Amino acid sequence: MTAVDYSPRMIEIAKGRTPKEFLIDFRQGNCEDLNTLEDKSFDLIVSNMVIQDLANYEKAFQEMYRLLVDGGSFIFSILHPCFVTPECGWEKTESGEKLHWNVDKYFYEGAYEQGLGDKEKMIFFHRTLTSYINTLIKTGFVLESIVEPKPSTEMLKKYPSFEEDFRCADFIVFKLKK
Repeated sequence: MTAVDYSPRMIEIAKGRTPKEFLIDFRQGNCEDLNTLEDKSFDLIVSNMVIQDLANYEKAFQEMYRLLVDGGSFIFSILHPCFVTPECGWEKTESGEKLHWNVDKYFYEGAYEQGLGDKEKMIFFHRTLTSYINTLIKTGFVLESIVEPKPSTEMLKKYPSFEEDFRCADFIVFKLKK
């Protein structure tokens, strides 16, 4: 098993949380350029919440395709591009009650800043669902399934505030075959 992350700090945390008997090759790298890894060297590649943070998602998809054996699988999750858009967010009453989730600028594609809490901002890259799917097809992938996850009963018991996640999909997961 090989684990790649752009952040040396995240690799350090992952190593600290990984039992020693797991033989994982941790590497620092960028999904847009994984030239230190050999062609057709993986049966399965999983990417969790990374692709939407990359400036060149097309190159990342090409790298995943290059790294997979024929018949290999690529599974990745991203923020749902239909609902997490530039200038999205809750419409609230004056007292703060959530009325509905606003979506705006869906067809804008490119970088934008999104607030996290009151002070921090983060850079996201928005693409339409059409762009993601057509780029995957152009790269050579076959789409096997799409899932829009929602909270389980167990998760709701632990985090009751996740009930709001039934109002719109926050995430989308793709399963593809080379």
